[in-house]
Amino acid sequence: MSERIRKTTADRERANLADYAWVRHDFSWQHARSWLSGLPGGRGLNIGYEAVDRHAVGERAGAVALRCLDRSGAVRDVTYAELARRTSRFANALRARGIGRGDRVFTLLGRTPELYVAALGTLRAVSVCAPLFPAFGPEPVRERLHRGGGKVLVTTPELYRRRVAPIRADLPELRHVLVVGDGPAPEGTESFTAAVDAAADTFEVPPTDPDDMALLHFTSGTTGHPKGAVHVHEAVVAHYATGLYALDLRPDDVFWCTADPGWVTGTSYGIVAPLVHGATVVVDAAEFDAPRWYDTLQRLRVTNWYTAPTALRMLMRHGAELARRHDLSALRFIASVGEPLNPETVMWTREVFGRPAHDTWWQTETGAIMISNYAGMDVKPGSMGRPIPGVEAALLERGDDGRARVVDGAVRVLDTPGAVGELALRPGWPSMFRGYLGDEERYRAAFAGGWYLSGDLARRDGEGYYWFVGRGDDIIKSAGHLIGPFEVESVLMEHPAVAEVGVIGKPDAVAGEVVKAFVSLKPGYRPIDALRLELLALGRRRLAALAPKEIAFDQHLPHTRSGKVMRRLLKARELGLPEGDLSTLEVSR
Repeated sequence: MSERIRKTTADRERANLADYAWVRHDFSWQHARSWLSGLPGGRGLNIGYEAVDRHAVGERAGAVALRCLDRSGAVRDVTYAELARRTSRFANALRARGIGRGDRVFTLLGRTPELYVAALGTLRAVSVCAPLFPAFGPEPVRERLHRGGGKVLVTTPELYRRRVAPIRADLPELRHVLVVGDGPAPEGTESFTAAVDAAADTFEVPPTDPDDMALLHFTSGTTGHPKGAVHVHEAVVAHYATGLYALDLRPDDVFWCTADPGWVTGTSYGIVAPLVHGATVVVDAAEFDAPRWYDTLQRLRVTNWYTAPTALRMLMRHGAELARRHDLSALRFIASVGEPLNPETVMWTREVFGRPAHDTWWQTETGAIMISNYAGMDVKPGSMGRPIPGVEAALLERGDDGRARVVDGAVRVLDTPGAVGELALRPGWPSMFRGYLGDEERYRAAFAGGWYLSGDLARRDGEGYYWFVGRGDDIIKSAGHLIGPFEVESVLMEHPAVAEVGVIGKPDAVAGEVVKAFVSLKPGYRPIDALRLELLALGRRRLAALAPKEIAFDQHLPHTRSGKVMRRLLKARELGLPEGDLSTLEVSR
């Protein structure tokens, strides 16, 4: 689709990024750092201080920081002053338990006020916040807590019993589990409320080096274990700048990010960026429900909405009439994240909401939005947009494996409009990850020739707009979540009937992709429905949200010469593409 959605002069003038070319020319990350307060007395830079303290002691102390909806729809507001008191108590509770600088505090929670208190209190204490997706099964939880060296876990009694208690013995470093909710705490845990209520409600953020570790986000890999991407306090500079430019945030905005806080989007843009701007953050405890979502947009007068293409496609299925029964006039800006935003969805949002959804592109490793469509810039439906000021992007020539071709440490930049290459970024932006925890070799492999290699394939048109083409590896994007096939394959391989497994993402009209496993059986086992159901149940029990939705038996899985299952060939077969020419996979979305 080549149609361009042109912004009016008024749109451009109202936008925070009104003149893209001018801002890119003048922008520097050093200047952006001056937009933040920094710790008093020149004691450094702390994400929690920028998100909470500087508002709580200023004119926005009484402004609403969190507008929380419980599952019944009842609303409770938390001001910046109250958020400062509650996060101070949590930080003091950590101190009382011997948790200090650099210690990892994991959260396994849904969208509740306690999650925000724990995350921000951890950051203010200069401990490390490591969020987990609450729909993970016991095995993904165990793997991440073990690899991250988690000393504290904040969760609910139900999630503890189902996800953590079965694997607690495998986690000797896990000293404290604080459970959120009423009633007695399960054995081996303590009450979050009691711990926080017993602590003092003032806390001075200690000196914080901008390079102190702040956040640990796990991202899936095609081989090996999940990778723990390390982010530092300096990342807040990029959170502020991208909130300003990509999400058009202002202090009086009511901002709703629907991403789960267990993923990087739910932390960077569900917590940090809007609070650093002094906005009001909507926190909805419930899962997707079309009438409830429209009611929330209307009732809370949401101005900026950051959601996922999967969610927008689900709303499309409910039809435009449902949306038109609601007053959405407060909604000024819609943005999308997590997977490619198809042109039809962009056009639908323009028709139904009166404004188009703006696609954004970034990764766990980048820590913040890198490429975006902006409020003051024309939108080309289907395009990722143009790079954030301060970010240099390029396309690199690919080798036969679909990744950037590296010869003697050098790469070749493609300048021809329309050429497909691996999307790469010049290192140096503040939120760039600083390592994979405990895996320096893997980290070094993410860079070549002076560029960060994203693993995504893209093209660029003559006006500098980037267009997503596909993944250069086998990572599965399902409903905005990244799923590593290796984790799924490893669990299925534990079944005594399974000889080998290959896992792919199967295209799906709503979720983008769903997980499908191809299973080869050992001698003596038959490919019957009962076994298929048994394997599906094993996946759900161990992996929960990462589990395969489909299983096919195949005694002739394709292999490379070194014996690895060729996932790309399995996907070609699934899509009915010629096996001899896998290049068509790049545009199969």
